[in-house]
Amino acid sequence: MLLLPRFDYHEPEDMKSAFALMSGLKTNAKIIAGGTDLLVNMKKGLISPKYLISLAKMKELFVLEPRKKGMAIGSHVIISDLAESDVLWKNFPVIAKAASVLGSPLIRNRATIGGNIVTARPAADLPPALMAVGAKIELKSKKGKREVNIDEFFLGPGKTVIRPDEILTKIIVGELPPFTGSDYIKLGHRKALEIAIVAVASRITFDKPQGVIRNARIILSAVAPQAIHAVSAEKILINEKPTEKLIERAATLAMQDCRPITDIRGGAEYRKEIVKVLVKRTLLSAVKAVNRKK
Repeated sequence: MLLLPRFDYHEPEDMKSAFALMSGLKTNAKIIAGGTDLLVNMKKGLISPKYLISLAKMKELFVLEPRKKGMAIGSHVIISDLAESDVLWKNFPVIAKAASVLGSPLIRNRATIGGNIVTARPAADLPPALMAVGAKIELKSKKGKREVNIDEFFLGPGKTVIRPDEILTKIIVGELPPFTGSDYIKLGHRKALEIAIVAVASRITFDKPQGVIRNARIILSAVAPQAIHAVSAEKILINEKPTEKLIERAATLAMQDCRPITDIRGGAEYRKEIVKVLVKRTLLSAVKAVNRKK
């Protein structure tokens, strides 16, 4: 049985106190949310922080609320709350879908959206869904706050643009245009507790029902050091009607946009073939979603 190393636990009452702790403890401290990744890594000896700082008393980090033009999601909102949110399923179903297939019910009841983002795992479920809807990440420090487009947030496996004195406080999603459809599908060996072999989040927006595609986002996960856009596939969809031939071509191009590795979960060529299948499925699903809204 793996045991946790010794550490001091802090639970500040407000953000000001949290920033003061971070400043004093510096690199010896880690922020803890759900702890589903952090505590496991500590048990394995991969990291050994002397101090853990919990933000459990920060009410602003638990918001899940519609805005006039979009949605604000606090970084400490647990995954099961996302998966069960009627507002998300109605307005941002790709996020709700990704949350609903993340890990097991036990993990979803503990893990947080912020934790799933900041760990920057290549196969994490929520980053591709958030990239599909163009989310922004709110970061705060004692100097103020800034917003970062999620496309610019990840620097590689386990690496983000978060500075040592910053805390991820909120995810902001802008209102999507009319005639927009989306979907998220991942492939794993098991239904639960599975890290994706490949995952795809797609979102398309039409100019009108049965019209042409005005905007397209196809995000590939677990096939590169971080979630990436299938740029070639996105480009050929613009100003076109979503014929079966066009979608097939986009799916083929997406294979060329990814850079998968071979590991215990699957070979590189196998992953490319799965990318093609999942891109096609998510795009067809997105088209159907728009048609259902007519």
